Amino acid sequence: MLTILAFFGLLVGFSSGFFGIGGGTILVPTLIYFGYDIKTAIGISVMQMIFSSMFGSYHNYKAGVLQLNSGIFLGFGALFGAGLSGVIVDTLSSLSLLILFASVLVLSIYKFFTAPLMPKCEPNESKIVLFGVGFVIGAIAISTGTGGAVFLTPVLVGFLNWDIKKAVGTTLFFIIFGSISGFISLATHGHVDYNVGVAVGIGSLIGVYFGVKLSHRIEKKVQKRALLILYVVMLVLTLNKILSEMNIL
Repeated sequence: MLTILAFFGLLVGFSSGFFGIGGGTILVPTLIYFGYDIKTAIGISVMQMIFSSMFGSYHNYKAGVLQLNSGIFLGFGALFGAGLSGVIVDTLSSLSLLILFASVLVLSIYKFFTAPLMPKCEPNESKIVLFGVGFVIGAIAISTGTGGAVFLTPVLVGFLNWDIKKAVGTTLFFIIFGSISGFISLATHGHVDYNVGVAVGIGSLIGVYFGVKLSHRIEKKVQKRALLILYVVMLVLTLNKILSEMNIL
């Protein structure tokens, strides 16, 4: 089983590098499919993010697509917000977590879909705004097992007028802060399977390298379409799980 999960870690790592995401949108549904409850799946997912986000951010920085100054303020916001994840996961039911994830994902899809490919005005890089955005997304995202990029990229592109390449590169860096804080919080509350987390994390290191390289070469239009497809697929899987939890399917 660990070998199979390490292979999925490779796929998750590739997606992390290419889309600038933590990988939880793929890994959490996969782990649930393998029989893990959502809270343990979230803990494993967050642990994996530490591996992929650090390694991927290093390569994004070398390529010049990481807005380091802005990313730090987003990251510190996430650091504080993600610290609430253990309490949120303990407080909310599995169904409530799924509904929260689906609701924010719907908003993200809409805003990202309607955003222009080329920003029409200067990007908003207000340190206060970025910290606030990081705090809110960090709390919600880590609590649902994602790094937050699936929510943050649409906010940066759709609301703050960022270029999609720099948004993708910076969101992966943002994940470092939230994943570390969230991992500590979730581990304290007993929601982390360390053996599975390490296996998936090692696999993700290989995948993220190739994902980042492809992300730097692909056209913006193609990358946006790929992101939208990913979001829709994850929404369908999440809605299916919600219906299952409600015993409708």
